[in-house]
Amino acid sequence: MSNENATTKGNVLQTGQQKKKGNSLLNLLASNTVPIMFIIICAVCIPISGFSPAYLINEILTRMGRNTFLILALLIPIMAGMGLNFGMTLGAMAAEIGLIFVSDWQIYGIPGMVLAMIISIPISMLLGLICGKILNAAKGREMVASYIISFFINGIYQLIVLYMMGSIIPIKHTTVKLPRGYGIRNTVSLLNMRQKLDDLLAINVKGVKIPVATFIVIGLLCLFIVWFRKTKLGQDMRAVGQDMEVARDAGIDVERTRIISILMSTVIAGFGMVIYLQNMGNLSTYSSHSQIGMFAIAALLVGGASVDKASIGNVFLGVTLFHLMFIVAPSAGAKITGDSMIGEYFRVFVSYAVITIALIMYETKKRREKSQMAELLAAEQEADA
Repeated sequence: MSNENATTKGNVLQTGQQKKKGNSLLNLLASNTVPIMFIIICAVCIPISGFSPAYLINEILTRMGRNTFLILALLIPIMAGMGLNFGMTLGAMAAEIGLIFVSDWQIYGIPGMVLAMIISIPISMLLGLICGKILNAAKGREMVASYIISFFINGIYQLIVLYMMGSIIPIKHTTVKLPRGYGIRNTVSLLNMRQKLDDLLAINVKGVKIPVATFIVIGLLCLFIVWFRKTKLGQDMRAVGQDMEVARDAGIDVERTRIISILMSTVIAGFGMVIYLQNMGNLSTYSSHSQIGMFAIAALLVGGASVDKASIGNVFLGVTLFHLMFIVAPSAGAKITGDSMIGEYFRVFVSYAVITIALIMYETKKRREKSQMAELLAAEQEADA
């Protein structure tokens, strides 16, 4: 009998372990739905596109250097529990103002980049402070609020750039100014600044250009984020992100901590926009910043991040998969349908769809957790009764 009981007990334990493994596998697949979907899309499109491995690696490295700094700017607000910072475009606008001044003053290359970043800092800090205070009044709706704030500040930016620059704010060079004497041209050339950071310490390996200096700058930001998480302020942000009320009871100034997280994100986004535009080689004065936040957030989500959890690994995986899809989709669409615009429409559709799916999954998960918590409380009340 004892042997039979032991066998039965062993079978039960084995069944329980198998179920646990099955559930963990399902949870792993569910939490990585978006990255898996993009891996499948890229695996299908790469052979159809016909691009060589060297070309794809070269393009991915270029886009990684161009976009990664911007995406890293999203991590700190997520750590503080403020979700995806759609307001990062405020920092992008500050950077564009800095680049307009630098172009007018004819300061190019690395000195021009550094000066543009310095000019962007006070503007980014002011905009970040305003954004943080508004988001403190919109707790629980930070993502929607930051999205609307970016639209509002964009209107002020357009007013300054289109009417005040050249009339009130001195702008001298006709290559920057509109022919009417005030306002900034639709496109400001940054050719004398183009890829200066990317060409610094760049090495070529079998036709693949590696922008060493750019990756060093990105690496320094990654090290800063890792270090910052261990600081007192970083720990405070994590505590606020987990539970604001518990953090407040622990003596943390929740509102101030949240403002600092948005302010830091805005400043970092400003630096990232300077790096992005020097790579592009021109500034679309009225539209360069418009989709930056959307594409940066989509890339982060593609890397497996969520509204309340993101890591540096998610950033690098996301920028690789997202931009790989951007490279191969138009060519694959052209070869399948004969129309390259199908690929263009597809990748724009996917970028918005990824954000939608991620937000739906986050909301579903949050409601499920609330339901489980309610059931647990009800069970405890019944047990006490």
